[in-house]
Amino acid sequence: MGRMLNPVHLVLGDEEFLAERLTKQIIQSAGPGAEVTTMRASEVTRDAIAMAASPSLFAEDRVVVVEKTELAGKDATDALLKSCVDVAPGVTLIIQHTGGGRQKAMVGKFKKVAEVHEATIDDRDRHAWVTAEFRSHGVRPTPDVAAALMESVGSDLRELASAVSQLVADTEGDITVASVRDYYTGVAEVEGFDIADEAVTGRVDRALASTRRALQLGTSPVAIAAALGHKVGDVAKLYGVRGNPNQLAGELGMHPFVVRKTMQVARQWSGDAVSEAVIIVADLDAEVKGNGGEAEFAVENAVRRIAELV
Repeated sequence: MGRMLNPVHLVLGDEEFLAERLTKQIIQSAGPGAEVTTMRASEVTRDAIAMAASPSLFAEDRVVVVEKTELAGKDATDALLKSCVDVAPGVTLIIQHTGGGRQKAMVGKFKKVAEVHEATIDDRDRHAWVTAEFRSHGVRPTPDVAAALMESVGSDLRELASAVSQLVADTEGDITVASVRDYYTGVAEVEGFDIADEAVTGRVDRALASTRRALQLGTSPVAIAAALGHKVGDVAKLYGVRGNPNQLAGELGMHPFVVRKTMQVARQWSGDAVSEAVIIVADLDAEVKGNGGEAEFAVENAVRRIAELV
């Protein structure tokens, strides 16, 4: 990414990983050795932003990153907006805003003075995003490889980007569905997608045994929870749905083989069971990320409860 003409940049959206990546790219475009100052929008005053965005005495490029703009008060936001209108030479101003929050109404005003970089992605676009991520590493995967990776890792972009990078490095770019499966089975022998498959098809004993084995061998509870959440989410999307899997795949941003497989599974479920499973995985996500409870117990309990719903 070369040097950008507009010195003011609005990184807009609530996808944290994309916002971080876009911010890094803009900083790099400011030139090597640019001095970077990061501040929260709540800390912004007219004097503080003027000092941070003043030209360097040593003629070095400067970058000011303003975080959490959606949470700032009116005075801070007004001061920031005014600073966008008259940016000193050699200064790049990056404003991060989720698009929501108390300052949602200010987004339109920031858009008028800034180059906008979208930090959002729809679920239906994640498959294409994974494919593009592979291509950025010089690898052109088949569609089923990207689908298998999402089924194994989940939908979190940070985890997917890390997985793509690791796979390309460790397989020297020769990536197949089998290599994805083998990689994520790894030392633990049982990976999250296997456990999730067993759970959503009602194989209670096998799902629990697989979960315990995986945890004993070091598989992260977060990874198992992510796979379970992804699988339950797919069942919820396709519960009660009829139609051509190829057409549905395009509408939902899923691979046709995943749609066909999930439609078969979803037929075993009731509407009440789907609703209950969605609640279970939402609670599990909070528990494994430190919001109370023992993560390993929480994973086992969730796997059992979901498997018993079928």
